[in-house]
Amino acid sequence: MAGTMSKADLVADLKASLHDAASVFTAAADADFERLLNLAAADLGNKRPRRLRASITLVSGTPDYPAPSGMLYLIQDSWGIPANLPPPWDAAWPGPLPSVSLLEVVGVRSLLFSPAPSDLHIAALGSDYSFMYRAAHTIDATAANTTIQPGDRGLLLLRAQVEALREISMRNSAKPVSMRDGLSGAPKNGTASYLYEAMLHEYEASF
Repeated sequence: MAGTMSKADLVADLKASLHDAASVFTAAADADFERLLNLAAADLGNKRPRRLRASITLVSGTPDYPAPSGMLYLIQDSWGIPANLPPPWDAAWPGPLPSVSLLEVVGVRSLLFSPAPSDLHIAALGSDYSFMYRAAHTIDATAANTTIQPGDRGLLLLRAQVEALREISMRNSAKPVSMRDGLSGAPKNGTASYLYEAMLHEYEASF
């Protein structure tokens, strides 16, 4: 599959790869296939994590700051390194450092410092808080804006196929059992659940 990393090309290749099984997914405007790709991208992020750097300017007495878009969690920061701090017996010692956590209120994420940085913290360590964070992968209409590397395109599509088979298996589980199918000797490897397990193993073995 030689398409680009654009959403349209990824959807087209996913549909083609599913063959007749693609007919199970009937949402308008290819919404089902986009959903499968987004689920695959989220899982691929566990194998190919997206790590980014950012910085914010601290203000004394201000506890929360807007988090970068797509931030999942804080990995580490370079602010508050013990070697940069005055010793506790020095008058310039700022006291215990604030803990930093990711807070979400009504869908808006922010970095919360507890307690808020003080004048002494900023005097000792500076106002530039630089940090590394884990971000979510995105699939964009423009290929260059899709955050998954082109070299992982096949893995993304494979994981989306796995997700499609999982949903097909769940769909089939709600249907009545047919005795005729049971007596026909249909091979186990023809079922969606078997293919799901086999392809998931193939995906996991790729790393």
